[in-house]
Amino acid sequence: MRYSPYAMLGAALLFAACTRGGDADGKGPYAREVAEAIPRIEKATGLKFRTPPKVEVRTREQVKDFLLKKFDEETPSTELAGEEKAYKLLGLIPDTMNLRNFLLRILTEQVVGYYDPAAKTLYVVNGADEQIVGVTITHELVHALQDQYANLDSLQKASTDNDRLAAAQALIEGEAQFEQLSIMLGGAENIEARLPGTWERIREEIRNRQGEMPVFATAPMVIQESLLFPYLSGAEFVNRVKEKKGNVNLFADIPRSTEQVMHPAKFLGTPADEPTVVNLPAPRGATKVYENDMGEFGTRLALYRWLKDAATSARAAEGWDGDRFMVVEGKGGTGFVWAIVWDSAIDAAEFSDALSRVVRLRTASPERQLPGGGATFASNGRTITIKPQSIGDRALVIYTDLPDAMGSTVVDPAGITLGK
Repeated sequence: MRYSPYAMLGAALLFAACTRGGDADGKGPYAREVAEAIPRIEKATGLKFRTPPKVEVRTREQVKDFLLKKFDEETPSTELAGEEKAYKLLGLIPDTMNLRNFLLRILTEQVVGYYDPAAKTLYVVNGADEQIVGVTITHELVHALQDQYANLDSLQKASTDNDRLAAAQALIEGEAQFEQLSIMLGGAENIEARLPGTWERIREEIRNRQGEMPVFATAPMVIQESLLFPYLSGAEFVNRVKEKKGNVNLFADIPRSTEQVMHPAKFLGTPADEPTVVNLPAPRGATKVYENDMGEFGTRLALYRWLKDAATSARAAEGWDGDRFMVVEGKGGTGFVWAIVWDSAIDAAEFSDALSRVVRLRTASPERQLPGGGATFASNGRTITIKPQSIGDRALVIYTDLPDAMGSTVVDPAGITLGK
């Protein structure tokens, strides 16, 4: 899912030590905290600040207005509306949810500070809890350093490749989260020693403290996990990359898929395991209103939402090698087409079995086996089909959820092409 990671600033900083804000030891707001954090960040990352960012204090309303503006710039309403339709058709969010409004509520729930790449300024909320302001400044200063070696704004622009965007966000937030925790604990080598199972412990702590984040606590699982992914999975990824490469500019070579983030060996291999590009043909007898991809992470969530089994969902999504989905409008309403390419026919079959279980749970409809493999389900004037397909030696699974009035030939499987 394409969500700005800024929303989780407060939730991601649960292991903060008490710090004190103020203007001591320097000029401007939080000058002491900035002066103390910069050399620690430079030592941890191996990169030098070309110039320290400005730090300014803003009211909560000013920061809120700014974040809302950034959200609208980076997530066009038409794109978000298409995504909302897609995830409702997959049963990932309630049919009654206004996705944009809900995300905006989460975005402004726990704001403490924010680095703006355009203004080269770190903003801190006036009156924010001083127990976490210091560590928030460290986190945001890492973003300021990143911005001096990469164009953060361009990396986070809305695109038609949600998976690649999620991978970039995982690197951006993951490095800031990892270095922040490393500095707090006195070095990266101390993270696992002092906090065994670090990232799962942080995840569990977030769950335990959801009462402090009432909007986040009511979010559907897919939204919660999508917001946590850049921080936690991203930090684990950064840890593995630094173990192999040491202190290097991580933005010289960024991950291209959530598969690479979740399985760092696929990023670090020679050559790296690059995702396959799936191209869908223009729909027949319907109009395309949105197109994007799920990635391995999104595919896993689509299964876990209904299976409630993390191990089974992860195993069934592993072997993902690329995907593309399309939301269409036509006779009878809205339809959904999703093509996923797999590393092997075995991976495709395991995913098909898991996805069939999901559809049975969602619709309570009987499954009818198709000649040559696959299954179809009839439910409330719609037909859902899960069908194996091959292009050359590549195994695909094509999933369609279409109104009966629209017919079953909206997308011609023969028109699907693959590339790198």
